[in-house]
Amino acid sequence: MDRLASKDSWIATGHYADKKWALPPLNVSNLFAYGKFPPRPQLRRPVDRSKDQTYYLAAIPEESLSRALFPLAPYKKTEVREMAHKWGLPTASREESMGICFVGEKRRFDDFIAEYIPPKPGPIIELETGKTLGRHQGLYSYTIGQNARIRGMPQKMFVARKDPKQNAIYVVPGSDHPALYCNSIVVDKWKWIWEDAPPAGIDGEGFRGRVQHRHRMVDVPGTIQRQADGSIRITFQKPQSSVATGQVAAMWNRDWCLGCGVITATEDSLTRN
Repeated sequence: MDRLASKDSWIATGHYADKKWALPPLNVSNLFAYGKFPPRPQLRRPVDRSKDQTYYLAAIPEESLSRALFPLAPYKKTEVREMAHKWGLPTASREESMGICFVGEKRRFDDFIAEYIPPKPGPIIELETGKTLGRHQGLYSYTIGQNARIRGMPQKMFVARKDPKQNAIYVVPGSDHPALYCNSIVVDKWKWIWEDAPPAGIDGEGFRGRVQHRHRMVDVPGTIQRQADGSIRITFQKPQSSVATGQVAAMWNRDWCLGCGVITATEDSLTRN
């Protein structure tokens, strides 16, 4: 996509996303010049929200977005299949894939990754007591919020934290344990699609928008603020569960995707980690 800056280059992609052209939001800095600038491309959610892929495109540069075409934007997936049947395309009857394309739906991700990364066993520790409950074969096999599947436990234990330095996984009882929730996140390497025009207010009280911290989740209200060190803090309106560092957090103004960054820390109501 970085090669699309040329005015003679276009690319049509099968992503479920949309693009609109619009003038920058009116504010004090452009009040007297408003209307003199050309429209700019906005990454927008598609009609079929169940297939929305704007989360994956949230880091696209504005120059590349301006040369991108999203022909599936106005269609539901069912309509696309109907057109494929009508035109006799080989993909018309292909089963829909919900897994990672290079792993496949029938393989476990940890089995796949174990072919490339040697096992690195470590302890599984109960967060509240410090008691070792079992062993894991690698941090990559677990994600925040998942069932740890520890045998012999009277109740299910869920992953609350991963410690790469100690190669340890910390678990808590129950899927609604407070340690699984956070009120805010710190995000680094933030990328605005419009680099020169971040939302008004992010250096003060913050900009209120909609946030996703993983694919296929329903976006939630949040306030984004830029910190003195350049990092971004997003405070959720309601505590969020299963937020993992290393994942991408993206922000929208209604259905307009503004940008994204990498989650480096989660913060709960008691401490900042």
